[in-house]
Amino acid sequence: MAWKTSPETEMPALREVYLDYGAATPMDPLVIEAMLPYLSERFENPSAPYARARAARAALEEARAQLAHLIGAKPGNVVLTAGATEANNLALSAVDGPILTDAIEHESVLACAEAHGCIAVGVGPDGLVDPAAVRANLTPQVELVSIELANGEIGTIQPIRQIAGIVADERARRLRAGERTPLLLHTDASQAATSMAINVSSLKCDLLTLSAAKVYGPKQVGLLWVADGVALRPLVRGGGQESGLRSGTENVAGAIAFARALRLADERRKTDSKRLAALRDGLQRALLEAFPWMLVSGPKSPAKRLSGLLSMSFPGLEARRLVLLLERLGISVGTGSACAASRMRVSHVLRAIGLSDEEAAGSLRITLGHPTTEEDLTYAVWALSDAVRRECARVGIDPRTGEHA
Repeated sequence: MAWKTSPETEMPALREVYLDYGAATPMDPLVIEAMLPYLSERFENPSAPYARARAARAALEEARAQLAHLIGAKPGNVVLTAGATEANNLALSAVDGPILTDAIEHESVLACAEAHGCIAVGVGPDGLVDPAAVRANLTPQVELVSIELANGEIGTIQPIRQIAGIVADERARRLRAGERTPLLLHTDASQAATSMAINVSSLKCDLLTLSAAKVYGPKQVGLLWVADGVALRPLVRGGGQESGLRSGTENVAGAIAFARALRLADERRKTDSKRLAALRDGLQRALLEAFPWMLVSGPKSPAKRLSGLLSMSFPGLEARRLVLLLERLGISVGTGSACAASRMRVSHVLRAIGLSDEEAAGSLRITLGHPTTEEDLTYAVWALSDAVRRECARVGIDPRTGEHA
């Protein structure tokens, strides 16, 4: 892929290019097709006693069974939720004592951990959690460890299996010592599901979160897988749905859509991951050729970074201004996690990996998705290059060196 980025490159025709799939994915047409009947003629409440309602219940349970199968689980261990944030809250509410997590976790995990007494281990410049740091901070009082499988802002894939081994060792030590403090391992796999196969047995976790919104399904639909023997506490009380863990009329259409979306992600994963990694690497090379001073965040090894994600920084420039310039050119990109960007503040993830405020303020996150084409990125390279050069000219920075004139 040889994309031109020189200032003399002729402006191409304007086009709309969405490059923020880490924030939201469009619903796949096949997913919409699967859920539409349950939004119209098959609308019944699955808790009602008559035949049509029982059919809705059967469809809901079939969707649950499909979701369970796709992650190597049993249907009875899958709790359907209104998204990953609720699933994370439900998972972390299972314990009373301290929670060990890391400094770049999703805010839904960090907020819950802080309410319990949080031990947050640092990460390296690549965002990786060192399993040795987990072992060193795993005090006898810790009741739950929560490390996400992959970070949605810089793409770091965490060594969950190694961390699971450390958790198992600590459980065994407590058992030998006669200590009765429980210890659970939770992982939020929401951002990883389109890039990696998700199997609860392989990951050796006790609790796992997934989101339909990250796999071309509907927003506000998610799940929490719960291992046998793990007791949860309901956050929403009332009618006793979801085995008493989440009261409220079940979202049958959402569950069916989620099952279809996760199956499609599973079928497409190998091809999409390879294609998107090649596109991402080509985009990164083209931009570094034009702007050698551009910083790339996350692991250097492609095997340790989500395939379609590029986190980059242009120190001295303001990412918010770049986003606006790109928007005028039809390009939609993020400035980090959508949660942090919506409040216009520097991301805790970028701070945790050691970026200065100036470097973090100039950071953009590009995430590619199933619909992304090479033609999209041909245009995106031109647009990004044009926006960066315009901003460099405005603030007096040499676009080739990144130094102030």
